[in-house]
Amino acid sequence: MNAGIAYATLAFVMWGLFPLYFRHIAAVPPLEVVLHRSAWSLLFVMGLLAALRRFGWLRELAAQPRRLGSFALSALLLAVNWLLYVYAVQSGQVVEASLGYFINPIVSVLLGVLVLHERLNKAQWCAVALAAVGVLWLTLLAGRLPWIALMLAVSFGLYGLMRKTASLGALEGLALETLLLAPLVLPALAWWSFSGRGAMAQGDPALAAWLIIGGPLTALPLLLFAASARRLPLATVGLLQYLSPTIQLALGVWVFHEPFDRTRLVGFGFIWAGLALYSADGWRRSRQSQQPVPQAAGVRIR
Repeated sequence: MNAGIAYATLAFVMWGLFPLYFRHIAAVPPLEVVLHRSAWSLLFVMGLLAALRRFGWLRELAAQPRRLGSFALSALLLAVNWLLYVYAVQSGQVVEASLGYFINPIVSVLLGVLVLHERLNKAQWCAVALAAVGVLWLTLLAGRLPWIALMLAVSFGLYGLMRKTASLGALEGLALETLLLAPLVLPALAWWSFSGRGAMAQGDPALAAWLIIGGPLTALPLLLFAASARRLPLATVGLLQYLSPTIQLALGVWVFHEPFDRTRLVGFGFIWAGLALYSADGWRRSRQSQQPVPQAAGVRIR
């Protein structure tokens, strides 16, 4: 198997299985889970950077402090996304969380149009329209906007936009983001623990171990994804990314037994149709860009 495909598949499967982890630590409030996740991720990535001796980027960053502003914003978006996702899983809304990550590619397309002034072709606009119809159907069905799904999609879409224009790799970027969150995270976590309310103060070593494992579980899929992105065409990565919300949806319906009737399936169907159209168009354009340019008549190229 191609190494890039293996890395991407492993990353998206890990992300897809996250609901099992967050349900396992459901006794811990979502905000405390995010605090632990950020703190132990910081420790894990700093350990990796130390082992790899890759701290040169900190000196370069210190010479350009204005760049910290964009990373502070991406760190805030990441924390919001984490908090929403943990809340969704622990409150029994895994299906709606999966919807957010099905919608996310379409949100990213719209952000590209609105912020980066990218142009869409007819197939891409049709894909956006189909996804919009699906969201509208689910809104009418529930009598409310699927706000968790939309906020997950928008927060991660904005985060992706910030990271797209950033100059740091996945490991260094996550290290800086968790480092910028540390002045808020570490005092809050210390207060929570020393006040006797935190999970670490309950004297349950198994629960404490599960919270610590959240650091590697957060960082490893990001690193695998970054490794795959360097080895695969963007269209291939785009197709593989649907593994994650598909696994989440399956867990929500068949493991956590959340409601998912035929009327709700119609809304998801419109969104899946839009994603299929968008992915097929991306795959077609990727294949065309890889085809050799035909030589002009009478011209030989050595």
